[in-house]
Amino acid sequence: MKKFAFLFFFLFAGFAMFAQTADKQDSNNEPTYYVKIETTFGDMTLKLYNETPLHRDNFLKLVGEGFYDGTLFHRVINGFMIQGGDPDSKNAQPGQPLGSGTLGYRIPAEFRPNLFHKKGALAAARDNNPMKESSACQFYIVQGNVWPIERFEQLAYQMGKVIPVEHQKVYSTLGGTPFLDQDYTVFGEVVEGLEVIDKIAAVPTGAMDRPVEDVKMKITIIKK
Repeated sequence: MKKFAFLFFFLFAGFAMFAQTADKQDSNNEPTYYVKIETTFGDMTLKLYNETPLHRDNFLKLVGEGFYDGTLFHRVINGFMIQGGDPDSKNAQPGQPLGSGTLGYRIPAEFRPNLFHKKGALAAARDNNPMKESSACQFYIVQGNVWPIERFEQLAYQMGKVIPVEHQKVYSTLGGTPFLDQDYTVFGEVVEGLEVIDKIAAVPTGAMDRPVEDVKMKITIIKK
């Protein structure tokens, strides 16, 4: 991910307004939240994970404030991911370098063994801070590739990590980026509109992987 400079503090004021926007409950009787990302390439519906409440709540707060509306998917790498959420991307000039925008704080990492970088995973970008804390606003959605089963033993050795069999099955069919697991916080997933990821990932790009033609977004909280 691109490097950013951040100061650490955390804000959660105003989150109560989202309590009425979700109508499903998980096993802990928590509501399940969904958001819609609208682009000129189509819309994506994403489920936010309750297992990562710090990232979930921060994302909902920013969405509710309209923070992401008009920002860009400013970094796009076909076969890898599409990244957005840089506040500097709103009204950015053509060719303007992007990827360093910040809101002045980080979010503590929330790594969970069952949350991994399958295609459609929503994850937080970060700089190289030793705690692997997340950007307050920049995120990416995984495209990745389909991985042959025979690759996982070697990949696990290179990563120094165990890749669970159930994850291997997903990576070998749906695809994803297993080498990012437990290094970047995954806090949601696309449940409708996976094809939009491929459309955005295929656009022509220039310097710093920025799309030649702007790919703007609007994000809203929806009922599912």
